[in-house]
Amino acid sequence: MFRERSWRKSTYSNDTIESACVEVSLAQDALVRDSKATDGDVLAFSISAWQAFVARVA
Repeated sequence: MFRERSWRKSTYSNDTIESACVEVSLAQDALVRDSKATDGDVLAFSISAWQAFVARVA
């Protein structure tokens, strides 16, 4: 289900082993996963919750 979605990784990620980063997929909801374990667990948020989070940390 999640494999068909488009995932974006932070531009701050430098693709090294020690680079801890997440990926996000935005559609009708916001999904977040570990970029080093893409087959692992996924966190799901409503779009409004994701927008509130981004506004708070920006």
